[in-house]
Amino acid sequence: MSTYPPPGAGRNVGKRIEEAMELIEMELRHTIAYVNDAVVPQVRSESINAMRTVADTLRSLADRMDRSQAGSQPGPQSGSDAGPKGPQS
Repeated sequence: MSTYPPPGAGRNVGKRIEEAMELIEMELRHTIAYVNDAVVPQVRSESINAMRTVADTLRSLADRMDRSQAGSQPGPQSGSDAGPKGPQS
């Protein structure tokens, strides 16, 4: 009966694992470069645009709140309640 794996196969397996690790490291370096060169700048640009949109929306909301508050505040009094009353005849 033969043994499995054949003698000397350990060196081949080790070499194949080493080659696979080198390929994985190379792919990882390419992935990191892609993320740094393409993804990060795009995310940064889109984040800046989103923050500007949010800022504009908040500014608009604050303006509406100011107008609403100014419209509900009592203004100067006018009519018969204004000023001291003079003598009535």
